[in-house]
Amino acid sequence: MPGYVLFFYESPTATDDLSPEEIQTIIQKYSAWADDLEKKGRYLAGNKLKDGEGRVMRGSGGDPRVLDGPYSETKEIIGGFIAISAADYDDAVSVARTCPHLAYGGTIEIRQIEETG
Repeated sequence: MPGYVLFFYESPTATDDLSPEEIQTIIQKYSAWADDLEKKGRYLAGNKLKDGEGRVMRGSGGDPRVLDGPYSETKEIIGGFIAISAADYDDAVSVARTCPHLAYGGTIEIRQIEETG
């Protein structure tokens, strides 16, 4: 089965008003979801990305520029990702529909992993 990456976008301030207990509950929901995918043989890889850190590289006439990022003024940041196996985009969408990320107002981008070689 082909692989698909689900990118989890969220507001940079999505968890600012949540208590540590509420955040822990959310983490447990994501973990249970990923565990279920693993039991079904669909989980390939995934992780949360560290908040507020990163770099952005931009090509500039053969001399890449490295900038601090992601930027807090952006409307959405990539908060994490998971790679799954799915028969096709419709199947990947069906898996993504079960993700707790959507219940918290997040956005999921689904991209197929290109098979090489």
